[in-house]
Amino acid sequence: MKQLFEKLLAAMTQGRDAVLVTVAASSGSTPRGAGARMLVTAAGREHGTIGGGMVEYRAQQVAGEVLRARNSRAEDFVLRKSEVRDLGMICGGDVTVDFHYMPGGDEGTIALCKAALAAFDGKERCWLVTNVTPGAPGELSLYSAKGRLGGSPVPTEVEKALGWRPCRVTAGDSSAYYVETLARPGRVYIFGGGHVAQALVPVLSGVDFRCVILEDREDFCRPELFPGVEECRLVDMDHIDPGAPVTGEDMICVITRGHASDFEAEAFALGTEAGYIGVIGSRRKTEIINARLLERGFTREDLARVTTPIGLDIRAETPAEIAISIAGQLILHRASR
Repeated sequence: MKQLFEKLLAAMTQGRDAVLVTVAASSGSTPRGAGARMLVTAAGREHGTIGGGMVEYRAQQVAGEVLRARNSRAEDFVLRKSEVRDLGMICGGDVTVDFHYMPGGDEGTIALCKAALAAFDGKERCWLVTNVTPGAPGELSLYSAKGRLGGSPVPTEVEKALGWRPCRVTAGDSSAYYVETLARPGRVYIFGGGHVAQALVPVLSGVDFRCVILEDREDFCRPELFPGVEECRLVDMDHIDPGAPVTGEDMICVITRGHASDFEAEAFALGTEAGYIGVIGSRRKTEIINARLLERGFTREDLARVTTPIGLDIRAETPAEIAISIAGQLILHRASR
């Protein structure tokens, strides 16, 4: 989502018109659910997807029409052969797509993009609210727990719906809004900068996790090794400084190069409020480290906070496969919140 706002801001500041294409509602086996987005300019699709296939192809055609007409609109696609608007798909289902026209240089859109990008870099949870009312497709508003950060005000019923999960809210008799989390305050603190971490960070950043690498070796603490990383911190494993207080919104992954550093990283993690702690390693290694942690004064209840071995059980072997298994587990943890 951050890249979408970066692309949109670039188009606006360059004076290029754009259309934000959003799936406002869907039913049945549609390619993507509500909230899927893509950005279209005169150059074509610049970012995002609403599922590919004929729906996306037709949506790009409609976006071109919207650019020429300079007027927002909504379009319903019916994915059944028995219907007149058949798109040649056998999956079935209906999808409503909003096409929000934004003229190049629009000051309101530029301000909203800047507020959204600032939200990604901040420590507050923020929500994006899309007006999906027929006749006002795609109008955006940005909210934090403190109130509106950009865009148009929304009804009180919509503000009360700001929560963990995306939802569609009806306000009054006819106004409809789609609410989703735009930015989450939590970070993923990854102890160790080896091959698994180097494979893990790009995957996590691609699904909107903010990653911090903590490493005690200078050669393995270089940002260029971790595409998408927010920060690389060179730390002393005996006196770990994560750079900011670790809260319940944060997650910790311990994947260092050896038992000693794993032990210190896990001991640090157990002293924080981290909502997730995962540690790589074999059963034997876990037994050894757990015994040392108990000697240091941690309890069995403390140790129960730790997920080990880290990652979903997909029989991963290579660093890339292990990274996928860890990313899957973190996505599951985030969704379960």
